[in-house]
Amino acid sequence: MNIRLLKAFLILAEKGNYADAAKALFISQPALTKQINLLESMLEMSLFTRGRHGATLTAGGRRLLPEAEKVVSQTRLFMHHAERVSKGIEGHVAVGFGLSSFYLAPRCIAECRRDYPGIEMSLTDLPSFKQYELLQNDELQVGFVRVPPPVALDYLPLFTDRLVLIAPATSTAMLAAEWLKKRPLLRLYAERGRGLNAQIDRFLHDNGLFISSTQFSDDIQTIVALVIAGIGVSLVPYSVMHIAPPELVIIPLTGESLSWEVGIAWNASHEDVIRDNFIASIRKGMTQERG
Repeated sequence: MNIRLLKAFLILAEKGNYADAAKALFISQPALTKQINLLESMLEMSLFTRGRHGATLTAGGRRLLPEAEKVVSQTRLFMHHAERVSKGIEGHVAVGFGLSSFYLAPRCIAECRRDYPGIEMSLTDLPSFKQYELLQNDELQVGFVRVPPPVALDYLPLFTDRLVLIAPATSTAMLAAEWLKKRPLLRLYAERGRGLNAQIDRFLHDNGLFISSTQFSDDIQTIVALVIAGIGVSLVPYSVMHIAPPELVIIPLTGESLSWEVGIAWNASHEDVIRDNFIASIRKGMTQERG
């Protein structure tokens, strides 16, 4: 069904004569007559009676008028929605984040929502290696990950993170090397903290540090609680220290293999205007912070 025919039907029903309706539609009167005749032919029924007083709806025309109004209105809404989607100002973007972006990712989403309130966003806590996989498969649009990625993805560095050692505040002050020799090192299981564990292993190896023993946990909050309880110490990203309670001591570290780059990554081989607008919002925030 050609939507122009329905619009011609509605305007003629509203105006009541061909001359006024044609003027409202910005077409000639013969062109309007042709459109109405075509619509009546398609429907196999008369919609108007023609007389000295103009065009009057038939009984069938009166019954179809509300449905025509509904279709035209829905089409108008659809076109408006399609335009917003095509411009990337309405839709959905799936975002992943990890330990180092525990604070940054939600802040970036909040800023993007101010710029693009029509975009719905989901935020999922995932280790970087899992995000790389989902980004390649187009199951995730943007990932806050370690950069550069080990796979073919575009990326934008955002900040440098680094390791710090956390210890219970009630204990005697010691150097990091002493803590590691005297207390168990608390760390994440491999499937949850693969990247962080690799960074910790490089740091320990490159600086000739030795640990007394190792205990594993599922999440960083549990590790923090265990450190506070005096169970052990932990090497964690400095970026998560905003959640650190006062019962913790944060010990800066020196040496090799302390830091890594954190940024966003995406699969540019898949066209996605909404994703690109999200990235543009992050770039805008970086520019404002530097300015």
